[in-house]
Amino acid sequence: MTIEMLISICLGVGLAASTGFRVFVPLFGLSLAAYFGIIPLNEDWMWVGSLSALVILGVASVIEALGYLVPVVDNLLDTIAVPLAGVAGTLVMASTLTDFSPAMTWALAIVAGGGAAATIKTTSAATRAVSTATTAGVANPAFGAAETTAAIGLSALSIFVPVLGFIAVLIAFFGLIWLGMRIKKKMAQ
Repeated sequence: MTIEMLISICLGVGLAASTGFRVFVPLFGLSLAAYFGIIPLNEDWMWVGSLSALVILGVASVIEALGYLVPVVDNLLDTIAVPLAGVAGTLVMASTLTDFSPAMTWALAIVAGGGAAATIKTTSAATRAVSTATTAGVANPAFGAAETTAAIGLSALSIFVPVLGFIAVLIAFFGLIWLGMRIKKKMAQ
């Protein structure tokens, strides 16, 4: 395995995990980076770097981010986004894996990409549900803004310094597990 392959795995995992916070923001970041030639894409995914994909994903990112600032809409978006994040995580991971066989690409994309995205999205959706129940949704816009910020930050870190993005994903993953256990304990009381 070459260093380029390892970096593409780190990039893919970082962007896939970002889709757990916001589905479209990492896809927009990937499109932007591909459009400007910052990162290479798997040749089957070159369309992601097109101007039309860039515009569509940019608009979708803004609409999604604004939707999460509205307390009733955010819970509806979470219902849709939990399965969608897994799919987006899988696709974004597949698009960044270069020089892998198709079988290895899709195995890594489904397990690492889809798994990271689904884990983070499920935990953030559970956190929002607890916030809705305990604050009547008043705190939800703050959670929404924090998640959008996390998606932007993790996407940028993954694009520009993929190894640090991967490390950030590991930290976020274990942090979300810890948070989930705290919430579970709190709900059991």
